[in-house]
Amino acid sequence: MQMRLSITFAFLLSAVGAAGADTLHIAAPYRDAAEMVPRADMPHGTLQSFIMNSAESRSYSGIRQLDNETTRRRDAQGNRLAAIADQQSEPAPYRREVFVYIPAGYRPGTKAPLLVVQDGRDYAARVAAALDSLIAAHRVPAMVAVLIQSGGGDAQGSERGLEYDTVSGRYAEFVEQEVLPQVTRLYGVRFTSDPEGRATMGGSSGAAAAFSMAWFHPEWYRKVLSYSGTFVNQASPVDPQTPHGAWDYANHLIPEAARKPIRIWMEVGTHDLHWQDPEDSFHNWPLANNRMAVALASKHYDHRYVVAEGAGHVDADVVMHTLPEALEWLWRDYPR
Repeated sequence: MQMRLSITFAFLLSAVGAAGADTLHIAAPYRDAAEMVPRADMPHGTLQSFIMNSAESRSYSGIRQLDNETTRRRDAQGNRLAAIADQQSEPAPYRREVFVYIPAGYRPGTKAPLLVVQDGRDYAARVAAALDSLIAAHRVPAMVAVLIQSGGGDAQGSERGLEYDTVSGRYAEFVEQEVLPQVTRLYGVRFTSDPEGRATMGGSSGAAAAFSMAWFHPEWYRKVLSYSGTFVNQASPVDPQTPHGAWDYANHLIPEAARKPIRIWMEVGTHDLHWQDPEDSFHNWPLANNRMAVALASKHYDHRYVVAEGAGHVDADVVMHTLPEALEWLWRDYPR
C-alpha cells in the first residue's frame, strides 16, 4: 500500500507540474510569520462577536448526529460510511457565534472588501493579527472579515457536515441572506458587491465550503483560501449529481465546466488525513488536493498549490507560517 500511495502521489504531483500549476513545496521548521506577531506601533482593528440561533434561520433548522450501529459503520480504512439520511441524524437546535473583524479607520456605511471564514472561532485571532499587519503595510486592502462558527458536530449527519460538505450553493446563500445582513444591522458595516473584492476561507470541510461558495456563486465570491481542503467523499445526504461529494470537483465538475473566474490558494500536508489510504477510498486528503490542483491547472485557473512536507491536517504551525503570504497573494492585484 505504501508503494502504491507513493507512486500515485508522485504521479499526481508530476501531472500538476506538467499542467503548469504554481506548486510550492515547503518544509519544517514552520515558524510563525513576522506578520502574526502583534505590534504596538501599528493600528489594530476591532474583533467583536454575536450569536445566531437555529430558530432564527430560514436556511438551516438544525440537526445532530445519531450514535447508533448504522452511523458507527466504517470501511477498511476506518472512514465513516454514508448511511440512509434518516438513520444518521435527528432535528436539534444549535447556536453559532459569528466574529466580525473591522479594520482600523473603517468609516461606518462604507462598502468594504470582505473575507468570510468558516469555523470562525478557530481563526478569529489569527486572521485579525494577519490583517492588522498586512493592512497597515498596504499589502492588502482594508477589509472586513466575518468569521462564522458552524452549527456543530462534524462529518456525515452533523450540522457542520450538512453546511460545509454539501456540494451546492446553499451555504453561500445562507451567508448572503442571513449572516451578512445581521452584521450590517449590528455594526453598520457594508460590503462591496464586486465579487473580485470578496474572498472566502476555511480549513478541512470549511475549505470545501469556501470553494463551494465561489464555485456556485462566482457572482459573489472569486477568491478562495483553503487549508487541508476536504475535497473527499463526505457529503451527506448523497446527491446523485455528485455521488462522491467534493471528490467530484476534480472528478468531473471542474473538468467539464467552462473555467470560472475563481482564484484559489490551497495547501495540504503530506501527512494529512488518511494519507496512506488508496485512491479508491475517495477519502485521502493529499490525493484529493493533488487531484484538485491537476484539475485546476488543466483548466488554467489562477491558483497556487502549497504542499507542506511532514505536515498534518490543518497544521497550526503551517497556518501561522503561511497565512500572511497567502492573503497577500490572494489579494495581490486588488486596489488598495
